[in-house]
Amino acid sequence: METIIHTSCIKHVYPDKTEVALCGLDFIVKQNERVAILGPSGAGKTTLIRHILGLLTPTDGHIEVFGVNPSREFAKIRHRIGFVMQDVDEQLTQPTVFDEIAFSPRNFGHTEEEVVKMTEGIMEKMEITDLRDKAPHYLSGGQKRKVALASALVISPELLIFDEPFQGLDPRSRNEYIALINQLTEKENIATVMTLHEVELVPLLADSVYLLKTGGTISKKGTPAQVFQDYDSLKEYYLEPPVLFRLFAELKKKHPSIKIPLTIEEAVKEIGEI
Repeated sequence: METIIHTSCIKHVYPDKTEVALCGLDFIVKQNERVAILGPSGAGKTTLIRHILGLLTPTDGHIEVFGVNPSREFAKIRHRIGFVMQDVDEQLTQPTVFDEIAFSPRNFGHTEEEVVKMTEGIMEKMEITDLRDKAPHYLSGGQKRKVALASALVISPELLIFDEPFQGLDPRSRNEYIALINQLTEKENIATVMTLHEVELVPLLADSVYLLKTGGTISKKGTPAQVFQDYDSLKEYYLEPPVLFRLFAELKKKHPSIKIPLTIEEAVKEIGEI
């Protein structure tokens, strides 16, 4: 699989002299891969995202996204990347939902006929056509997230980046949003990079997990199962393994043959075999 992101020990110094050094393991994302980034607040998760998006220029280290340095040549790759911000209210700037979703195609120079086709197509695919003429800032939290996602997907990106995408969502809206992200990205073969705090959601959204320590050290990578198996090391990242994982780890002490599941569906199957 093609490597679409590769960073190696990138460093950045903020105006207040705070230095973040994202060293340790190289951060690598392959085509179609779903990657979650976990770690405590201040570990550098958002700093890493901003470098990938070309919003920050590293003072040292190596970064390539689709083969170019994003801080220098982002214009060459911007049509290949979609981004959903942590605070979607900062992202939604247009007077109507239609104009919001149409913003990128218009900026990329598509004809108005093409813009209408692309915008109406993604709204229909995401079942938000009824929001077309609504003002984005008056929508519910879940609706805002859908509009932001539609705005990112309308250009048919190869890479989709999320920064804490479930902040402020109620459980029902969160579950709907997870299902929507998985459905659309799988269908379109889109790679995803996602910063998260909610460990319970990782198995639903990621093939690979990177763990960052305070200060920016990228110190562990693996599948969700591999990462969560190491109970003790998770404490170094101020993380707890998913409740389901902890429950079955205890059951495994009495039933050694049991497999530790990462999803409810896997858990139901395992319980039926005890």
